[in-house]
Amino acid sequence: MGFPERLKALRLEANLTQKDMAEKFDISQQAYAKWEMETANPTKNIITKLADIFGVTVDYLVGNSDYRTVEDEQLSDVELLFRATSLEMTEEERAIFKQELVEFMKERQKLFDEDKK
Repeated sequence: MGFPERLKALRLEANLTQKDMAEKFDISQQAYAKWEMETANPTKNIITKLADIFGVTVDYLVGNSDYRTVEDEQLSDVELLFRATSLEMTEEERAIFKQELVEFMKERQKLFDEDKK
């Protein structure tokens, strides 16, 4: 999915009209519609603002990534590491390993929370 499709999908998810979006950028509804039809392209600054409005990364908005946020991408990295590390394990070993990882992460979060106090 490219930029025009993602832009429209995000706008619809946010329950915004093209007119609502146009008002945010002080442009006409027709000018905004051209972005969704890919007959015109917004500037890099506007793309950055659009990503901020929708709470996604620029890479996601323009279609370079399927991860909406940096956190989603980092979580995926943890998942990939788990899968690569546990390939040769039995189901029972994998379940134990997963539980140990969850417990480790909870303990680390407690430490981070204590450090913030």
